[in-house]
Amino acid sequence: MMGKPSTNRGNWLELVAICALLVVIVVALAISSGAISLSRQAPSASLTSPAEENVSAPTTPPVPSSTPAAEPSGNPSTLTIVSTGDILPHLSVNHFARQADGTLDYARLWDPVAPYIQNADLALCALEVPIVPPGEKPSNYPMFGAPPELISSLQKFGFDGCALATNHSMDRGFAGIKSTIDNLAGADLGWAGTARSEQEAQEIQFYTLRAGNRDVKIAHLSATMLTNGMPYPREGSWAWNVVGELGERSVDDIIDEARRARALGADLVVLNMHWGVEYVSQPPEDVVGVAQQLADSGEIDAVFGGHSHVPQPVAKLEGGPDGNGMWVAYSAGNFISGQTVENHGCRVVAGVVNTATVEVPAEGPARVTKMDWTAVTQDTSTYHIWPLHLLREGQRPAGLAMGEDAINCRIDATYPVMETEGSTEKVEPPARVADSVSLTRE
Repeated sequence: MMGKPSTNRGNWLELVAICALLVVIVVALAISSGAISLSRQAPSASLTSPAEENVSAPTTPPVPSSTPAAEPSGNPSTLTIVSTGDILPHLSVNHFARQADGTLDYARLWDPVAPYIQNADLALCALEVPIVPPGEKPSNYPMFGAPPELISSLQKFGFDGCALATNHSMDRGFAGIKSTIDNLAGADLGWAGTARSEQEAQEIQFYTLRAGNRDVKIAHLSATMLTNGMPYPREGSWAWNVVGELGERSVDDIIDEARRARALGADLVVLNMHWGVEYVSQPPEDVVGVAQQLADSGEIDAVFGGHSHVPQPVAKLEGGPDGNGMWVAYSAGNFISGQTVENHGCRVVAGVVNTATVEVPAEGPARVTKMDWTAVTQDTSTYHIWPLHLLREGQRPAGLAMGEDAINCRIDATYPVMETEGSTEKVEPPARVADSVSLTRE
């Protein structure tokens, strides 16, 4: 049986020639209009016809249609991380936080410095004392215990989380550690330095900031080198992150934890260290040595120190990520406390808020490029916290109760210590850039 008649060969050749001519014309038009790039960019998604898919530029291989579209590049941005001095609520602090209805609101005592905390992209506190377990009453030195309202005030004021590893962490035993974290978790705040379980002790606190069309994942670590002679709880040494001679962990363990944080995707690792000697304005040699050990590791981006209860300088050490240096704030002094000028001098009522500046490029690693400080002081007549530079400039805000002698005493106790090379006072509050902050523990 004969098949279907064949197509006329001449007509077929003529049709092929016409199609080829059309392809040449279409390609020429596409090149002249820029629809096909001769650079190393992905080809335009508008090129979808079979004829055009068979055309490849001399320097650009064809891209399979299954290749996903490239993610848009991020935009450069500058973020800020702030960390305060010690929050050390003696019973006198509780007295001034008490409102007419009997409830406690610490945030109103901090209102004059609100822009320096609330406008930061990430705000961390140094919570020196535990929250009292349910049914127990707050207590004073030497075995502190703060009321739960302190945590709700921290959340209300704009803090994102707190460092918990201090020499007072165990003042209320393991029950105090548990109560502190229970209250922080209940307020959606992060924490580092103590734990309620061995598994929780293995977790790292992360804060992810969304800015410049990209995420910046920040790990927060906390450790203490001081214990006040308190033993580990019987539940286990994992509950309290003590390093050095008094603990079961070493500075190398901190570095290993930072390395693990980076393996989990951290762009930055910041560390709170409770170290040094009380009531001295310069860091002792052993603290400087530990700071340099951390810097030499290249794993830590910034260190916020505490414990001295008086301000200490900020310094940039050799080392750090990429060898570009590591900033350390040796001590921010006190943020709020019941310590008195009569017992310890003006230095204990003059602290600083440290601000780490983070440069986030469109692509590549985020880096801490600067560490500034803002001097703050506590008015012992009302326990309000004020920006000290305003008082230094001669301003006398409404509600200020301090006299000239008290102001000058605080100025003299702060600025000669803090005004060191490479670090300047940040008198303008930061400007929030991050669209959001999310908390995770991994």
